[in-house]
Amino acid sequence: MKRLLLLLPLLALTLGCTPAKKADVAFVRDDDARKVDITIDGTYFTSYIYPTDMEKQSLWPIQTASGKVITRGFPMAPRAFESTDHPHHVGLWFNFGSVNGLDFWNNSYAIPAERKPNYGSVVFDKIISASGNKLVTQANWVDNDGKVLMVEKTTYTFDGCEHERSVIRTAELTAVVPVEFKENKEGMLGLRVDRAFQKPSDRAERYTDANGIVTEVATVNNEGVNGEYVNSLGDKGDDVWSKRAEWTMLNGTKEGDAISILIIDSKDNPNYPAWSHARGYGLFAVNSMGGHEFDKTLTEPVGLTLKPSEKVTFSYKIIIKDGGFLSSAEAQARADAFNK
Repeated sequence: MKRLLLLLPLLALTLGCTPAKKADVAFVRDDDARKVDITIDGTYFTSYIYPTDMEKQSLWPIQTASGKVITRGFPMAPRAFESTDHPHHVGLWFNFGSVNGLDFWNNSYAIPAERKPNYGSVVFDKIISASGNKLVTQANWVDNDGKVLMVEKTTYTFDGCEHERSVIRTAELTAVVPVEFKENKEGMLGLRVDRAFQKPSDRAERYTDANGIVTEVATVNNEGVNGEYVNSLGDKGDDVWSKRAEWTMLNGTKEGDAISILIIDSKDNPNYPAWSHARGYGLFAVNSMGGHEFDKTLTEPVGLTLKPSEKVTFSYKIIIKDGGFLSSAEAQARADAFNK
């Protein structure tokens, strides 16, 4: 009996939040502000936001169980010393860089009017339900003229415990017209993190998107900047980029709190495991449709076509752990539990 009692804390550490105590998830709708606030066990976690001046919906801001904000403030609420590149990077979102030739990923207020016909938007439709630990929403993927290409039904499943918060984001996409996803590095689940989780840098970086547009990411004050990636393959730092991994994790210390941000790919997603599109300047993304954009050795393209009424589903789990970093073994245990 004593040996069993000693094992129980170890199991909790390995597996994270257990079903022994169900988290108390609450939703507060504010239709005028176009958001839904989410609390877990009485503490603010994040908000589902759908402003009219943003080309998609997202979860923003996102906090740890201890109250540390892990998402960048810009462009919604800029903070001191933040970089102001890539204004389409807001909180946690999902979209893609090539759907019927349209770029949904890079669209934002920064795109000039004459280029807008090359971009698509994810337009909020309605909140289907908000109960238990699930928020279910509906949105339309549209071209610049408002023509609907796909309907997205998204289920956010929230959970948490003393030092951990999590959300499973599951998007069910139903084609309205014939739809083609072409290989593209700009996608699919994206998270733009606070500067503490960036890689320290002493020089500006230049990045080119799928449309050939170059964005320069200027250096920032490196004080408190200490992020480092690791993945299920054992790669670290910049080496995680373009790798196909069951999970990728970003570790960083903010205000003295050691925090791990873990993204797990679902084994049921197309092209599992996904390619990592994780950059040191603060973009943490995984891409299930990257293909040759990440790996030139692939023998076949990984494009996807849908006929009208056909569906495809993409699901990912995001875990935010404070009070100490997750080990690779603990990250793997959480991935195994999600995918069992």
